[in-house]
Order: sequence, then C-alpha cells, then structure tokens
Amino acid sequence: MPSHLLIVESPSKAKTLKKYLGKDYEILASYGHVRDLVPKTGAVDPDDGFRMKYELIDRNAKHVDAITRAVKDADIVLLATDPDREGEAIAWHLSEILKSRKALKDKKVKRVVFYEITEGAVKEAVLNPRMISMDLVNAQQARRALDYLVGFNLSPLLWKKIRRGLSAGRVQSPALRLIVERELEIEKFKSQEYWTIHFDSTKDRLPFTAKLTHFRGEKLDQFAVGNAEREAEVRRFLDEHGKGTAKVAEVERKSKLRSPSAPFTTSTLQQEAVRKLGFSTDRAMKVAQSLYEGVSVGKVVTGLITYMRTDSVTLSKEALSEMRGYITKNYGADYLPKAPVMYRSASKNAQEAHEAIRPTSIARTPESVFPYLNDEQRKLYEMIWKRAIASQMTAAKFDTVAVDFTVGGAGNTFRATGQTMVFAGFYAVYHEDQDDAVEEEDKRLPAFEKDDVVKIEKLYGDQHFTQPPPRYSEASLVKALEQYGIGRPSTYASIISTLQNREYVVLDKKRFTPTDVGRVVNKFLTEHFAHWVDYEYTAKLEDELDDISNGKEEWVPMLQKFWKDFSAQIGEKESVSRKDVTQEALDETCPKCGKHQLTIRLGRRGRFIGCAGYPDCDYTRNLDGAENTEPVKRELGTDPQTQKLIQLLVGPFGPYVQLGEMEGDKKPKRVSVPKNIDPEAVTLETALKLLALPRDLGAHPESGKKVNAAIGRFGPYVSHDGQFKSIPKEENVFDIGLERAVALLKEPKQFGSRGALKVLGKHPDDNQPVALYSGRYGPYVKHGKVNATLPSEDMISTVTLEEALELIAAKAGKGKPKGRGHAPKSGTRVATKSGARTAAKTRKK
Repeated sequence: MPSHLLIVESPSKAKTLKKYLGKDYEILASYGHVRDLVPKTGAVDPDDGFRMKYELIDRNAKHVDAITRAVKDADIVLLATDPDREGEAIAWHLSEILKSRKALKDKKVKRVVFYEITEGAVKEAVLNPRMISMDLVNAQQARRALDYLVGFNLSPLLWKKIRRGLSAGRVQSPALRLIVERELEIEKFKSQEYWTIHFDSTKDRLPFTAKLTHFRGEKLDQFAVGNAEREAEVRRFLDEHGKGTAKVAEVERKSKLRSPSAPFTTSTLQQEAVRKLGFSTDRAMKVAQSLYEGVSVGKVVTGLITYMRTDSVTLSKEALSEMRGYITKNYGADYLPKAPVMYRSASKNAQEAHEAIRPTSIARTPESVFPYLNDEQRKLYEMIWKRAIASQMTAAKFDTVAVDFTVGGAGNTFRATGQTMVFAGFYAVYHEDQDDAVEEEDKRLPAFEKDDVVKIEKLYGDQHFTQPPPRYSEASLVKALEQYGIGRPSTYASIISTLQNREYVVLDKKRFTPTDVGRVVNKFLTEHFAHWVDYEYTAKLEDELDDISNGKEEWVPMLQKFWKDFSAQIGEKESVSRKDVTQEALDETCPKCGKHQLTIRLGRRGRFIGCAGYPDCDYTRNLDGAENTEPVKRELGTDPQTQKLIQLLVGPFGPYVQLGEMEGDKKPKRVSVPKNIDPEAVTLETALKLLALPRDLGAHPESGKKVNAAIGRFGPYVSHDGQFKSIPKEENVFDIGLERAVALLKEPKQFGSRGALKVLGKHPDDNQPVALYSGRYGPYVKHGKVNATLPSEDMISTVTLEEALELIAAKAGKGKPKGRGHAPKSGTRVATKSGARTAAKTRKK
C-alpha cells in the first residue's frame, strides 16, 4: 500500500504527478474548492467575531469522501494544492474536514508547493514540505468575507431600488465605474478642428515629407492653425515667400535603444493574449492552465509553463542559465547581454519568491511541441516562449535623423524625421503590441547636409479633429485595473465575465460599452456608496489583504473596521427612493403638457426621456431626441358591457390595454400586458380577460378568505390576506386555479424574487419547463416539484439547461451531476443536509 497520499486540485495534474512519484504515492484530486460559505444570510457573522459558516460543496463531496478513505491507509498526507492564497485555503479546508472526520489521528500532514510541474521540481517540493501558512489562509478568508458582506448587503438594495437580479461586488463595482466614467468622458467630449501643414519633396529619388513646426518664429501648438481660413493664410504666405524651395537648416543624428519587455505576469499575459491572439482574458487563463498542468510530449508527460497566476517578473537562476545558453547557441554572442537582464515588478506587492510565467524548459521550442498541442495551446505557448527568451536578449538599436528646413525665412521651420533599425536584438524573436498605439516603422530619409536646397513638389494642409478617449478593450481594462490596484491579476478574468454576465456592459467591436442598467447601477453606487467604489479605497483594501498574508496585520480587526462604516451606510441608504435612483431630472419642461419637468428614466427597454407627470402625460422621446409624443395605439374593439373603446397602447413602461379615455380627473382602467404575451398577438378577447382581472379563485381552504390572481408592477401574481406570490413565467394568470395558487402561497418566501428569474428550456422527458429561481437559501433550478440548489451563486447568470438537468437529475436520485474538470476558482456550494452537518463540525470560529 502507498505510504504517502498527495492531494492536488486538478485531476489532470494528478495524472501527470503519478508518472513522477512512483508506487509509494497515491495521488487524488479535490477538484478545486471543497468548502464554501453557506449561501444565505448569516454566513459571516459580524456579531460573533466574523465567524464564517462553511459547508461542504455538494458536487465535490464524493471526492472528499475518496480522500477521507485514502487517508486511513496513508502514513503521510501531503497537501499540494495550487501555490497561491486560494490553494493555501483549499489545503486548510481539506485539513479541517479531515480533522472533523477524525481521519488524521497519528498522521503527518504537510503542505507541498511547486511552481512548475516537472519531475525535478515536483520531487524537490515533496522532499521539502512545510506547514500550512495561516497568514495566507486568513488573507483568503478575509477576502471571501469582504466579498460576501458587500454582495449580500448591497445586492438586495439594488433589487429594491433598481431592478431584481442585479448585483454589486467589492471589485466588480469599481471596474464598472471605470467603464461608465470613460463613456461619460466620450459623451461630454467636444471635438476640435485643427490643421497641420506639410510639404512633399524628393532627393536622390527618395521621397519624403516634412511638417511645419514654427511659423514666423513662433512654435506651433496643436491648435495654432485652427481652421481652413488660417491654413490657407499660412500656406499662401509660405508659397509667396518660399519660392517653391526649402533649405536645410540643421541635421540631427542620434542612436537609440529599445529594451525588451519583462517576461509575462498574469496581467501582461492576459493583455497580450487579447491583443495578439484575439483571446478573451478568461480563455487565456484556461489555455494557460492546460499548459501548466501537463501535456504528453512524446513519451513524457510534463507541464510546459510555470504557474500562471503570478505578479512576479523574476526568473530563476536555472532558467536564466538555460536561456543564456540557448541565445548564444542559436542567435550568437551579439544577442546576449553581458549579464542576465533583471526586472522589477510594477506591483508593489509582487511575491518575488514566485517566478514570472515562462517555459519549464527553453529547449522545448514551439516547433518541437506543436504536434502535441491544439491550436490555442500552440499560439499561447509560442507567445510565452518568445517573450521569455526575448526578455534575456540585447536591446534593439535604431539610427534616427531629424532634418529642419526653412521656407521663406529663418522663422518658418519644417521638420522631417526618419528611423532605421541597425541591429534587431530581441526584435529578432518578439516585440510587444500596444493598445491604441501606432506601431513605429522604419522610415528612411535621404542623406542631407546643412544648406542643401530641395524643390517643394507639393505644399498642403491636412485637416484633423481631436478624438475622444477610446473605450476600454479587455487588454486596456486589465491594464487599468492593475494600475489602480483593483483586484488581483488572478481575478481580472472573472471581474470582466461578471460585468458581461450581469449585462452591465457589452463588448462591441472589442470595446466595452456600459448598458443602461450598468449606468444606473453605477450612478446609485457612486452617489450613495462613493467611498466603497473609490479606486484608492479598493486598492487600500487589497494592500491590507497583502499585509495579512505577510503576517503584518490581523484579519478580524481589519473586517471590524470595514464593517463598522459599511453597515452604517447600508442602513442610511434604505430610505433612498427608487425614483431618485432610476430617474434623472432635466432642466426642461414637458412640451406636451407644459406642467411637469422632463426626466431621464429607466424602462424595460432601457433609458428614455419622459414626462414626470406620467401616466397623466405620456410624452416620451429617445435619448437621441427622436420624439414619440403619442404612445403606439391599436383599437381592439368595444367592451360589450360598457360600450367603451378598448385599445392596446405601448407606453414608456411597456404595452398595456386601456378601457375608455380620460374623463376629467378620472383615469381610465389600464392593465399591463404580461411579458409572456406578444403585444402583436393581443386580441379583444385577450384584452377583456386582462381588464377582468383580478380573478377571484375562491376561498382559501384554511382561512376561508379570498384568493385572487392579478397583474401588478412586477408581473402576474396571486394574493391572499395581504400575502403576494409571483406566478412563474411558464404559468398563466388566466388559467391558474385555486389549488395551484394555494401551493404557491405556501412556498417559502424568496429573497428579492417574484417568480422565475429565467426559463432555461423544456425538460426532454416531459416537455415541462425548467426554470431558475432565487430563494432564501440562494439560487436554484426547478422542474415540477424538484428543486436543486446551484453549486455556486456565480452560476445564476451563466447556468445552462444542460447543467440544470444534471443538477435536477442528481437531486431526484436519477444520477450524479458530471464534473466539469477542475472546479472554478470561485468555489461551488450546494445546501445539503450532509454538507450542513459537516459544516457544523468544521466551521471556523
């Protein structure tokens, strides 16, 4: 029997390590996180020293059981989860679970860390284990507690004040602020005209262009020539006084060097993968993880790159030595610096004990491993390999020349510039792309000497207009997040995914634009929680988490300080009205009624301008100014009882049917058309049914009081004795009966929910709907009478029908949900009785 049990996170990593360590080691995978906070209020208790209530993640319970059984047969347990804070926390959670099951009696438990999966690195790590670092664990616990306290307290406020299903996060909200503020800059930007003046000429059959820099002795700034009239005036003067020639006044020659970029960190890898390869940040990290965890290269299974979550630019002595040998052999001594090139991290909290992302062996050239990789792996590995080798090569050398010409007198100066690469240096292998920048190219100039005279072939002006700042791309957003210290590089991909999944931003032509909902959420947060979405404050929290991980600060006092102010702010903002959040007053009176102010409002279909007197006045127009002074109307017929006209109208808040017209101050009866009814399909019969609401379903069997079905502001619902429950989207307000209404009313109250959040599709067995809900214990999917809690709250915006069917089948006892490989770093959780029992025994006090 193996005497050692080594536990890693990923099953693919486990397969690789088995080939290195031999028969004396059994290797099992935890499949990522094994415990997480219970997904409900009270999971972090500020009144009890921030005690955190953990529970076993249901989907990984069988893996934890397998680990527990294997521990009994082992003498030594080695926890070899990933070498970062999350990995340290997973190791600690595993240890706590095993202790609670009394599986570690008389067992040695050690922590093993390696940054590359190669035989030498793994064997060395196993020979040098250490204890679990509680500083790293507590830093991760503090981060998780902060994220929970912000999310579980701010998100319900957004549901009340704006729209259900919204969320706010400690780092996602400042990231949203960046995107919205850039959009506001663009909208406020006023373009300004300016002109530049040039001449074209040729010498020694080599054409060149020069630009006017000084006129009549004055240096020209950007707007010195601000319109066509001024351009014509300047050009006319130069034409008249220059006589069609330009004289060389000065020739300036220089040499310049361009140094290579540092090897990749997580942040720069994501940026460059977006720019060069067209990957998303999330895709880049997934491909990098596959290269790290191990690939079969011929008869050898090995990791091809070092650990991909790092903010260090350091390279090991062994790697530097190998790279320098490779450069000398394959490029020559001219391409090798006298000493290894050392870089300093831009991140003040970079962990220099870690390494930059590099190939585990520079001898594995891209060409040699290409047959064993898929297309995405090939592209990313080649980029990592080239960046690493280029970082240790000599600088590229350029000769530059600047020639000043006078035209029509000494005070009128034109300048021509040229550049020639004279030594490629690291450019022979790789150079970095830039966001929103024009790549410099070689531009040759003819040979000039002072007092040379050339003929001006063309004298002309170019019209320009200033441009607004560009919207963020994925690459430039990651760069901005890093510069502001928002989050950590390992979280950037999930921040971006969350903003897109929540529909706060859209990626259009590879640039981020905030949605109307994203704007309103940001407005609410920046006006009412300005301190908590402040860039400096967010960065300061990250610094404090780093201090905790380094043993410089205690985690509970940090949380106490945060919670004292944050909880007070939450309480103060409960009184903010929804109108103040979703409406923005304009300094303009309604042109239709002349009584009320116009406001920018948030409707079902986004933002629009409408009269504050709605529904008495239904004036609306689009934000671009296109008016819609009358709502869309369609006459459906006459009510057989009252003989009043029934119309279908579409107002700022969606379609509705109306009985009759305004009679003095008396408003006509209006009923909204439910979202599951196409307005085009509304007939007189449908309208009569809507106007007949509320429906009396009969007496409640217990209280004897009336049960009604109706349509309100949030859609169809049933009511009884002051209690209200939304009717699920897949059901019909016209058909629901008393028995079903009573059953709905008995269901536990759902936090912030009014019916299904989303219908995912139909079940293949019975063609009945499968829907997503938010309940008191977190999000869940439902089919018939079977409810299955989502493993992770993050899945609320990404869960698919296939995933829902697996969860439902597992809950119904028809099978187990299939694993998705290495579990997401965000962790997963399912509220189960067995998990609750385990959590009760192992929760951290």
